[in-house]
Amino acid sequence: MRPLSYRSDALRALLLRNQIATLDEMKQALGNPVDVTVFRKLKPLDYLTSYSHRGRYYTLREIARFDDLGLWSQADVWFSRSGTLLTTAERFVNRSPRGFFADELARALHVEVPDALHQLTQQRRVTREMVSGRYLYTATDRDIQRGQLLTRRTVEAVPTLPDASVLAVSEEELKASILLFYSLLDERQRRLYAGLESLKLGRGGDRQLADFLDLDPHTVARGRQQLLTQDVAVDRARRTGGGRKPVEKKRPK
Repeated sequence: MRPLSYRSDALRALLLRNQIATLDEMKQALGNPVDVTVFRKLKPLDYLTSYSHRGRYYTLREIARFDDLGLWSQADVWFSRSGTLLTTAERFVNRSPRGFFADELARALHVEVPDALHQLTQQRRVTREMVSGRYLYTATDRDIQRGQLLTRRTVEAVPTLPDASVLAVSEEELKASILLFYSLLDERQRRLYAGLESLKLGRGGDRQLADFLDLDPHTVARGRQQLLTQDVAVDRARRTGGGRKPVEKKRPK
């Protein structure tokens, strides 16, 4: 007696009809209760597993219509061009211009991500840094990571614009606005502004602000110290005795 032969066509027809399907639904369509048989027939079809719902759903790559972020959903089930939740979260973090806080990434991917981020951190596929009292997940590439931290800390350092997305402006537009505002300040105000933002950034803030505003780190540190000690003269740009010494004109004898 010849063994039963199962064909991939039944699975393809099911997925084309329903867009997505569970393993049990595919077993029923194939008429075989064995998981290995289903996956063997799925393999030549170029299938995808959902990164949401614990990978419970399947579809075909030819069905998915990915958006600009490489994501596609059907009936609240999410699929990614990158595949699993781990690889998708890794891609998002490493390509982000300012990294991700966990809640931001959860909103972007429409799923909870703490476990995925913990695994990625443990596997050193992403890094994390403390920013504004929360962990910011950043790229493993040091140059990209520095850019993400600078951009994020600059955005976090602006009291009136804590999140560029609220005003629907790009990071570059926000940075340009900050620099324009900074250029309108006098010498003392620039020093104190830089010192204030350095205080909010915490450790390493002097260097971050100095690089962004093209200042000497000592100038930022001085402004920060003046604020902490309240050593600020409200009616002068410089303290008494500051500035260039007057040149005494010499008269011929």
